[in-house]
Amino acid sequence: MPRPLRILFPNTPHHIVQRGHNRQAVFVADEDHRYYLDNLIFSKQEFGCRIYAYCLMTNHVHLIVAPGDDPDAELMRRVAGRQTRYVNKLDGRSGSLWEGRFKSSVVSAREYLSACCRYIELNPVRAGMVVSPDQYRWFSYLSKVTDRKDPVVDYDSCYLALGKNKKERRKAYAQYVAGTIPEGEIKLIREALQRGQLTGGDRFLQEISNRLGIRISNKGSGRPKKNQK
Repeated sequence: MPRPLRILFPNTPHHIVQRGHNRQAVFVADEDHRYYLDNLIFSKQEFGCRIYAYCLMTNHVHLIVAPGDDPDAELMRRVAGRQTRYVNKLDGRSGSLWEGRFKSSVVSAREYLSACCRYIELNPVRAGMVVSPDQYRWFSYLSKVTDRKDPVVDYDSCYLALGKNKKERRKAYAQYVAGTIPEGEIKLIREALQRGQLTGGDRFLQEISNRLGIRISNKGSGRPKKNQK
């Protein structure tokens, strides 16, 4: 069965997740996290990308990446390849570190960028690794709510609109992440990512369809339901 078309769109955020092969651990020691982040910083500068959110979990990574005018998957290939060689050398092994293909979803910045950032930065809490997000180390949240400087993170327009200064933005974002999540939001984000569909409403789908010249649908691909009698 052919792979579904990967949609890449210029100057638009993409929610990306890449998992370890057979869900094996990718990050074991602090040095593993630092090596990945150093390569992410270098590669985003080389390819003209912006990183709005990230989270390094034990066996997978989440990113919000906005490519430049000429989007492709080279940033992910570069970072994943270097991490594979690094881990294989340390462990004296060979073979794949990652699943064969990362998952991605183009995100409507106006509708769902902040929601996707929150989804990513609450991953350690949902996984039971920490009680509150400020207890985790390897993600973008701390750079948005404290004075911690993080060269990985670029501040998106939604975040910058939260306040007139850093103090206001930090407080507002912390409240947003701790607030009530609308019903269905997590399911929508997960399904769009799993299916490689767009994270956005009908107008966003139509806009991207028109600009790419292809028909895009976010409808599920399962069997049609039988008529109820």
